[in-house]
Formats: sequence, structure tokens, C-alpha cells
Amino acid sequence: MPTVSGSFSCNVNVQTAIALSDQSNHDLGLAEISGIQKSSDENFNNASMTYWGITDLVEGRGTQRGYFANVHGHEGDRDWGTFEGKVATKNNEVTVEGTFQFTGGSGKFKGITGNGTFQTKMTSPRTLEGSWQGVYTLATAKAHAH
Repeated sequence: MPTVSGSFSCNVNVQTAIALSDQSNHDLGLAEISGIQKSSDENFNNASMTYWGITDLVEGRGTQRGYFANVHGHEGDRDWGTFEGKVATKNNEVTVEGTFQFTGGSGKFKGITGNGTFQTKMTSPRTLEGSWQGVYTLATAKAHAH
């Protein structure tokens, strides 16, 4: 499996939150975030990433789970998967660290497998920066290995 890493700068497209009254400072949030990937791996460099996350926070700490999709070029090649992470807030800076896994793909990414870790940091209420590292195998690489 090739090792891969990358980074991204993203914008918050849609964000909503509900304050729950079961305990103080409990919030549920839903967001759509998108941006462009940067990677030394040509399969992921300049891919357009969108992810959708559900955040459950108490006192600024909690979990985030969701889904992601990467669109690669104009040929309709895509990969997608799931992620989950831990959210921390320190000095008004919100960070998420967690894991992701590929669950599918189309075009040259059909049958992709792999996983990894990621980190994000809010840089403003509407923007964030992130990085990731992991491994993946394309189905075409598996077919050639036999």
C-alpha cells in the first residue's frame, strides 16, 4: 500500500448548531466543509474535497463523525469514506484529531481501500486548515499484483 499524506485549506459552507438543555454548554453541530487537497501524491494533489461532520460537544470538547468525498479532475474519478475524531477547544482554538477510512470510489478509484489519521484546526469561524497521512491501494494496483 502506498503511503500518502496531504494538507488542505477549507471553507465552512454550511454550519448549524443546536444548544441542548440536558446539561450546560452541550451543543450538537452539523457542517459542510470544502477545499482543495495538496499532496505529493499525484492521485490526491488538487483533488476537491468536501466533508460533512456532526459534532457533539460539552464544554467545548467531544466528538466529530462524518463522511468525506474527493473529486479528482474532470473525469469523474472520486473516492469517499468516513471519519471520526476527538474535538478539543483550548484558548478559543478548536482542533479535531482522528481517523478516516476509504469506503468506496469510482473511475480509477473504484475499489480503493485504505485508512489513516488527520488533524484540523479552525483558523477563523469560517475557515480551517488540516493535514492527513495514511495508506491506500487502488483496485487496479491489486489486479496487477496477481
